[in-house]
Amino acid sequence: MTELVKDLPEIFDDFAEARQNAFLSVKELKDKGIPLVGAYCTYFPAEVAWASGASTVALCSTSDETIEEAERDLPTNLCPLIKSSYGFAKTNKCPFFYFSDVVVGETTCDGKKKMYELMNDIKPVYIMHLPQTQNARALQYWKDEVIDFRKYLEDKFNTEITDENLRNWAKIGNDIRDAQKNLADTMELDPAPMSGLDFFHVTYGSTFKMDKKAIADEINAIAKKVRDEYDPSTREKKPRIIVTGCPMGGATEKVINAIENNGGVVVSFENCSGEKNFDNNIDLEAEDINEAIASRYLDIGCSVMTPDTNRLKLLSKLIDKYKADGVLEMDLVSCHPYIVERETIKRFVTEEKGIPYMFVETDFSKSDIGQLNTRIAAFIEML
Repeated sequence: MTELVKDLPEIFDDFAEARQNAFLSVKELKDKGIPLVGAYCTYFPAEVAWASGASTVALCSTSDETIEEAERDLPTNLCPLIKSSYGFAKTNKCPFFYFSDVVVGETTCDGKKKMYELMNDIKPVYIMHLPQTQNARALQYWKDEVIDFRKYLEDKFNTEITDENLRNWAKIGNDIRDAQKNLADTMELDPAPMSGLDFFHVTYGSTFKMDKKAIADEINAIAKKVRDEYDPSTREKKPRIIVTGCPMGGATEKVINAIENNGGVVVSFENCSGEKNFDNNIDLEAEDINEAIASRYLDIGCSVMTPDTNRLKLLSKLIDKYKADGVLEMDLVSCHPYIVERETIKRFVTEEKGIPYMFVETDFSKSDIGQLNTRIAAFIEML
């Protein structure tokens, strides 16, 4: 941790260790009879689950611990995120998966949707069929999926999800996203007020907080502490990097470390673990709350969409907002949507935004840490 973060409230450490602490929190939920809904994607409309009386948790696994077992059923040349997620379910080593009353999958990519068919033999998986374009017809389709999911949870948990309750939880979801954005805004300061890894631990850790109503206040408290204690004379100016590409967490924190151990600082994460997850809110004044929820989630920029214009719009905004010196794309091996879109991102960053770009392709092993450090150090030195 940075020197500044050592002085932050104990609550910061809670976020940094949220995944480990959540194991106990989940057990407490189950003892109280509160349902748990586990999901794998940023497109998952969590507010619908909250309105049903359930809590939610992220299920994506980011460790190579169970990949060998997963490869008994899955091809070796498959995305490590898919293999890891399946492996933890198969080996029963993920308590979040074990305790989930509902597991929600989504049809973002071919590898995940076929993996869910195998996972369904371990525990039933509710599939939300995501359209892969962003227009009026797609919105109507996704709205129908949201409504179907709402009805499914009502039947599953023998409850009624009223529009009023859904709006109330949508407000809580907006508050969480606003708080995450509030903390992200502190990274506009130059020199940066904390490391990108510390910032990442808060945003990523929030997905493992079971008390959703408390998250916004906790994050806003951290943001206030960061601003109140900021002293630029104690901070070192470093090349400012934006990370884009595949979801991060766990093993792939090695990329963040490689940037920040070699003289750079990550000022923003465009990916699922960062700003794309809290850039837009639900329109609470919309006449149709189902459509408002569907619209907010469908607008998320991701390489599974074609054309993926919203990813470019967000990346452009972040480059300008954080005065980025360079963009680093981290793609997971065999993640075809992101790997194929890489050339589009490279051209956009270098030609339209006029700043340097590099990519790294990795998995969840430790075998490439030395190579990552060498390559990323050269990139930062160039900046």
